[in-house]
Amino acid sequence: MSFRDPVEPVPVGLGGDRFLLRPIRADDAADDHAAVMETRELLRLWEQSEWPADDFTVEANRADLVGLQQRHAEHRAFTFTVRDPDDTLCLGCVYLFPTSATFLAKSAVTPVGNDAWEDVDVVSYFWVRQSQLEAGLDRALLDTLRSWLRDDWGFERVVFVTNEQFAQQVGLLEATDLTLRFELREPGKPGMYLVFG
Repeated sequence: MSFRDPVEPVPVGLGGDRFLLRPIRADDAADDHAAVMETRELLRLWEQSEWPADDFTVEANRADLVGLQQRHAEHRAFTFTVRDPDDTLCLGCVYLFPTSATFLAKSAVTPVGNDAWEDVDVVSYFWVRQSQLEAGLDRALLDTLRSWLRDDWGFERVVFVTNEQFAQQVGLLEATDLTLRFELREPGKPGMYLVFG
């Protein structure tokens, strides 16, 4: 699978016992907004910004989702909503980027070992609704993403990114057999992003 080829087929989603993944749509705005606002304190650590603001609206979220849906359709990046098995509740979100994505191209990436950033096939970010963390949905999602991106997408070199200040997600990644491969600094953001692969 390569980015930017709109005729190349990509997986349309994934079903499972605990959750399903499907491309996010603008009409998910209210449902996604509820999950975002429930998880806003953690997302601010993850984003290293004030997003989402306390007054973030459903309509502002809809505008964001329109952009994500278009980016997905154009194969510039892929965004999947994490849903309950009946597709009635938003449980989180998954974002897949090429290393050439604009915000990544502007970032300073430092290898921790001998890995080369240009050899990475896909850069993955994900978050899970705060009320689902105690039940370990984030671990289940990570495990599923690792096999899905390898088996269904054909990506060999997958990395997962979190922010050093998002201690819960750092701990999740450190508790696996993944290792820290890169440190990433986005311009204008105070915290370091940690890249595991």
